Amino acid sequence: MRSITKLELQYAHRFFGFKGEAQYLHGHTGILTIEVEDTIEPGVNMVFPCNEIQKTAWEVLKNFDHALILREDDPLLPAILQVYEAQGIKNGAPTNKMKGPAFKTELATAYPECRLVVTKETMTVEGMIKIVYELLKDKLNIVKLTFTSGVNAASQEYEPKESKDRCPLCGIALNENGVCPKCGYKK
Repeated sequence: MRSITKLELQYAHRFFGFKGEAQYLHGHTGILTIEVEDTIEPGVNMVFPCNEIQKTAWEVLKNFDHALILREDDPLLPAILQVYEAQGIKNGAPTNKMKGPAFKTELATAYPECRLVVTKETMTVEGMIKIVYELLKDKLNIVKLTFTSGVNAASQEYEPKESKDRCPLCGIALNENGVCPKCGYKK
């Protein structure tokens, strides 16, 4: 069975090198749907609490919310960083509470202090799915990701991994020591 949850992300990007409207800097509201599969945990009668899927995903993905997403070879990137430096916001503003932990993968690097994600490929809905899966595949038993942004949508299915040990009290995955990080239950 599957638990399914959605996250909303507001972001700006452009398709560097693209001939059309998307070559200009513009913004989107993106909707990410995450489907997690496992057996139903009898104690809580669910696969995985959707609010816990959201918390797990949001910890990393909040770096995409209200962020600028640019490809690493985009000539706007150094200009943006120069402006941020001149304004004194390159290393973060005290009011920047939305940032998650910085990350670096093969596909993207997050610079949360300046609300910027730099990607290897043009940020399309397909590209976002690839990045999200890379960031969350070890945290959640993801079997499907769908990302919609404006009129664009993409979806990718994945083979489910083996079942994870979960807490019978709250349903979330136990850590490597068999302890629930939420309520402290020990296996």
